[in-house]
Amino acid sequence: MKIPALRFWFAVAMVTLVGACDAAPDVVRRAADALDRARVNKNWSDPKIAFGLRLAAAAEERATHPVIYDAAYERITYPGGDVAPSRGVCADEIVRAYRLLGIDLQRLVHEDMRQAFHIYPKRWGLKAPDTNIDHRRVPNLAKFFERHGTSIRPTLEGRDYKPGDVVAWALADGRPHIGLVTERWSSDGQRPLVMHNIGAGPQIEDMLFGLTITGHYRYDG
Repeated sequence: MKIPALRFWFAVAMVTLVGACDAAPDVVRRAADALDRARVNKNWSDPKIAFGLRLAAAAEERATHPVIYDAAYERITYPGGDVAPSRGVCADEIVRAYRLLGIDLQRLVHEDMRQAFHIYPKRWGLKAPDTNIDHRRVPNLAKFFERHGTSIRPTLEGRDYKPGDVVAWALADGRPHIGLVTERWSSDGQRPLVMHNIGAGPQIEDMLFGLTITGHYRYDG
């Protein structure tokens, strides 16, 4: 799905509006953000660290990559297949983050769909599982996490969302979206920030409650 770059133009408009203001508040904000980033765990490989913190560290790593939003169908290898590293959709970032921890959602989703294909969404008209695309679709990931992880009732309380949690949303037009909860928090301390790709590549942003939450999951493989 192509999402117009409204955030960019909003940012341009805001810069224009506040350009004459004192820059000190922005300096404080950037200093606080740097401190916040310094505090978060960046080690996803140490098994002694709690899984959620490791997955959140993987989300941090994914946010360092430039990725063009591209939902095109491609034939890829199996298992461990991926589209070009510079391309992908929101679901690809979940798959890539989990793979840093040695968990291949492409394989796991495919194996589960072979076992219980009738349970998975049928909105694409498929008659059988497809290793090229199934794990790249948000409803399939959500169904897998629901079946094999912990499904948590969505709330509007930020403290209910822990590092490494997976959150699924519906956009205003009904299209699905998905992201990973990080260790970082909003400037008012009310919401954890989320790593997601909604059109501008993987970003860590304060958007947890900006869309309608359709699912909240914990899955540690």
